[in-house]
Amino acid sequence: MTAPFAEVTAAEEIPKIIRLDRNLYAASFSLMKLIPARYILRRAVDDGRIGPETLIAETTSGTFGLALAMQAAQLGRRLVLVSDPAIDDRLYRRLTDLGAVVDRVRTKAAVGGYQRARLDRLAEVRTEHPDSFCPEQYSNPDNPRSYALVAELLVEALGQIDCLVGPVGSGGSMCGTVGFVRSLHPHCTAVGVDTQRSVLFGHPDGHRGLRGLGNSLLPANLNHRVFDQVHWCSEPVAYRATRELHQRHSLFKGPTSGAAYRVAHWWARNNPDAVTVVMLPDDGYRYQDTVYDDRWLQTAGHLSGRQPVEPEPRHDVRDASGEWTNFAWGRRSLDDVLAALR
Repeated sequence: MTAPFAEVTAAEEIPKIIRLDRNLYAASFSLMKLIPARYILRRAVDDGRIGPETLIAETTSGTFGLALAMQAAQLGRRLVLVSDPAIDDRLYRRLTDLGAVVDRVRTKAAVGGYQRARLDRLAEVRTEHPDSFCPEQYSNPDNPRSYALVAELLVEALGQIDCLVGPVGSGGSMCGTVGFVRSLHPHCTAVGVDTQRSVLFGHPDGHRGLRGLGNSLLPANLNHRVFDQVHWCSEPVAYRATRELHQRHSLFKGPTSGAAYRVAHWWARNNPDAVTVVMLPDDGYRYQDTVYDDRWLQTAGHLSGRQPVEPEPRHDVRDASGEWTNFAWGRRSLDDVLAALR
């Protein structure tokens, strides 16, 4: 009898559910962005939006681009990724080896930084190629919709889920997963993890060294009313937590996962009767020369200073100071939160 084998992207998108502590579990992904990439592209092929000659074009400087490149290769479609100088050489080589064209913008837009400049360039690419399809991870409702898969796996594995902690970038993973979990467990607490000088939850826009979370623009897929609490983590906090996750649990992850782990570990410890799940989005291979290199951490100043053991509460989301801070969001819109501060 022939075994039913899945294609590589279908197999790779499934997270491992790992117990980290008595009441803390991880949904550990090798590449979480495969979930929306595969879902969006497959649906577009099925309904005819992507034809045999259609160019797929998107803006990204991270793992969504890798997920698209993997899926485009499986589908046999051309792919252009509009990126910026933040894309690292390891990722660039992997993308181009998969057949993607990487178009890097070199100058920031006056408002919106590189992300705005990338969107402008993306519009030009699509004008140059009328037969094109853009996955639009920031605004396509198929992004959060795709995470029904993750919610189903978590509920099936754990039953009760009292708190879900995860990084926020496009808004898809947390908003989608929490939304589906709450259809069965309405009480589930959602804790979003961001970084300083990201506009997602009210901070003023500015330089962010921590990649993989945060944003310079507000994505349409970010539903602020999902979140009960928001945490902002600095680079040193995230990097040290990433190493701790590896050293304590042998999980080789990136700093986005490290930031989420730091917050989830604190939450689980302070809520011992709650079943807490943390989303760990990607592996650490891109960071072997940085986060996993003690000399790099020391030279960059990420090992100096005391590591906070808990967040500093903030009463104003516009305050971007501090190494690790949090805010009681209370499932409100961004406008409601900002209006309450006036």
